[in-house]
Amino acid sequence: MKQIIAMGGGGFSMEPDNLLLDQYLLEQSVRSEPKICFLPTASGDSENYIGRFYQAFHTLQCKPSHLSLFKPPSSHIRSFVMDKDIIYVGGGNTRNMLVLWKEWGLDRILRGAWENGIILAGLSAGAICWFEEGVTDSMGELTELKALGFLPGSFCPHYDGEKDCRPAYHRLISEKKLQDGYAADDGAALHYRGDQLFRTVSSRANAGVYHVYGTGVSAEETELNILKLSEC
Repeated sequence: MKQIIAMGGGGFSMEPDNLLLDQYLLEQSVRSEPKICFLPTASGDSENYIGRFYQAFHTLQCKPSHLSLFKPPSSHIRSFVMDKDIIYVGGGNTRNMLVLWKEWGLDRILRGAWENGIILAGLSAGAICWFEEGVTDSMGELTELKALGFLPGSFCPHYDGEKDCRPAYHRLISEKKLQDGYAADDGAALHYRGDQLFRTVSSRANAGVYHVYGTGVSAEETELNILKLSEC
């Protein structure tokens, strides 16, 4: 079954003392100890970011690893990726990440992984990338960006965490620069099965997910029902 979990923010990199989203991700695997691979491309393969990933996931029931395109572990990247159960993409510069992925052919490898049942996930840049389009500050200001298109529509992360995200997303949709789509607060995530939204979850009490859509002259939003992981 094809699955993608797109987070607005949160997880180990933003909530090191609250790993509910990361635990939820691991629980979607059929493996009792899934092999999870971190892709820190958007951060320039930050050593600090990679270290925080291992620090968090060594406390969870899994086998963590990472893939650096600056220091690749193998010349056989496809085999390395296809051996994993979960791919977790970190935040950073979405545009630069997509350029590097395409240069290395990783965009095609990731689509093949998804089609073969490997779970794809990530936050911020690591969530935008799976949709057709998204809101990014990769160019210094919030603007539209074409992404991989595994999932339909557009996506906006950090909806409550960065004050300019909500008005920018509404503006870009109302100006028809972006398709209708979804926005997620920090600590909230959209869980897709195939290309259909299956569930929304949150690790914070007030984190939400919103359907944002154009009306012809403006944009409106509707908050979706959400599963609070702290109450499970």
